[in-house]
Amino acid sequence: MKSLVSFVVLVLAVTVLAQTESPSKAGAKTTTKSPTVSAKEVQALRDALAAQQRQTEQQNRQLEQLRSQVQQLLDATQQANASAQKAQSSVDQAQGAATQAQQSAAEAQRIADQASSKAAEATTALAAVSDQAQDEGKQISALQAVLGRFRFSGDVRIRGESFNQDGVPDRNRARIRVRFGIDGKLSEDFVGGFALATGSLGDPTSTNETLTGAFDRKTIALDRGFVTYNPVAHQWLSLTGGKFAYPWQRTSVTFDPDLNPEGFNEKASFNFSGPVQNFTVQGIELLYNEANGKSGVVSQDSYALGGQVSAKLQVGPWTATPSLLTLKWNRPDALLSESAFTTGATSTGFLPAGAVKPTTGIPIPGEGQGCAKGNGFPGFAPCVFAPNGMTNATVVDSKGVVHFASEFNYVDFILNNQIQDGFARLPINLLLEFLDNPDAVAHPLNSKGNVISSLGSQNKEYGFDFSLGQTKNKNDLQFGYAWYREEQDAAIASFVESDQRAPTNILQNRIYALWKLRANTLASFTWWRGRALNTNLENNAALFNNYNTSVPTISKAGQQESYLNRLQFDLIYSF
Repeated sequence: MKSLVSFVVLVLAVTVLAQTESPSKAGAKTTTKSPTVSAKEVQALRDALAAQQRQTEQQNRQLEQLRSQVQQLLDATQQANASAQKAQSSVDQAQGAATQAQQSAAEAQRIADQASSKAAEATTALAAVSDQAQDEGKQISALQAVLGRFRFSGDVRIRGESFNQDGVPDRNRARIRVRFGIDGKLSEDFVGGFALATGSLGDPTSTNETLTGAFDRKTIALDRGFVTYNPVAHQWLSLTGGKFAYPWQRTSVTFDPDLNPEGFNEKASFNFSGPVQNFTVQGIELLYNEANGKSGVVSQDSYALGGQVSAKLQVGPWTATPSLLTLKWNRPDALLSESAFTTGATSTGFLPAGAVKPTTGIPIPGEGQGCAKGNGFPGFAPCVFAPNGMTNATVVDSKGVVHFASEFNYVDFILNNQIQDGFARLPINLLLEFLDNPDAVAHPLNSKGNVISSLGSQNKEYGFDFSLGQTKNKNDLQFGYAWYREEQDAAIASFVESDQRAPTNILQNRIYALWKLRANTLASFTWWRGRALNTNLENNAALFNNYNTSVPTISKAGQQESYLNRLQFDLIYSF
């Protein structure tokens, strides 16, 4: 490349030199021939020389430009050589990288083959997992569908209460109640459920457990278990069997709210429009003692048969729910000779030779109320079952066996009223009740067991419950007062309200207030104030004081007992 540039420069130089020398030779030749030169010729020569000079300068400029171009060409050539060398180096590097890339590609292909194989395995595994997930999803959906048919419910109640009565030491205690239940649709036509609750096994009228006993565990057992047939095609019909909540209208003067009866119930309920909105009729069969014949004594089962008719009436702001119940108790004497388990016995013993009834007892760690105390009652099982005291009239036969003096056939009329007074959260509630037992004996017995001919049958109860307000929504309030007078043989003492002064033969007042703190939290206060109605009668609470202590509250029969005040403070959390 450099030799080519030198050649071009040489040629250009010769050409310029030749053009410069030619006029000189011509001028010399002219001088030889014409020694004399005119001014005009001199001027022409000058002009020619000037022109030649200009041409030379132009050629010099062209030569300079050519040199600059040649230099640029040389620089470009050097850059090209450097780039070529760098490119060569890059090519070498690229070849090395290509070789390495080929090796990496081969390794990558091997890995890809392995990955492809593993991907195939993973696809197979994922398909299996997907199938399993679908199966599990179906199972979960099926489980959700099953669980969706059930409803969970329950509550926890904390209670503080105190007792005070003249002649009896004050008593203070704390208690807890826990209940949990599940109800659900077994099919389109069947509903079933069960519930667990705390409480002594020998006391069906209370689910409370006292906070005592050196932190021992508290008893919990089956409280309800039932199946109800309510066909979709005949929704007016409902058939229930098992241990169930009350399906009929009742109050505490016949059955304690914590007691769940056992047996069967058949209900037909019809809804209407107009003043009469509902009419219901139902049959009731309660089973409370099976005579299994294990003792070798021929006997029969004990049960109650009856029914109730009720209606719902609405006229303007007034809603009334009247009902009439009849319930015949067959062979109730079984309640007076129950086993140690049923009574939650706290003592046992033996029958001495010639004795007609137990006379001594040995303490045992039974959990419950033990044998009820009364006129001629056994001191240990089999004995009288009455968790809150036996206040009915009883007689003892020649063999020392205790019997009820009366038969029991409830005729219970209840009229429940609600009046909307213009305040949505403060309705007026009034419940009226009259209970009669037409099968009671014509005359009661005195505290010694003798007939009091001057008194008529002690077979009636009447009372009322008046309140203002409700407990449906948060911050709802309800205030109320209840009063009732229940004679000795109006109802069977074994199953009546456990919180009042005594089961029967009582005059009872109840003042209460409730506050719905939250949708699921209720605070309440209840003041029970009651006394024995007639202390001349047999098994009255004032002489035997069955409820609280064995210490009598009167010195002799016929005295009026002082009122027992029982104050309860409750906090109930429901779920």
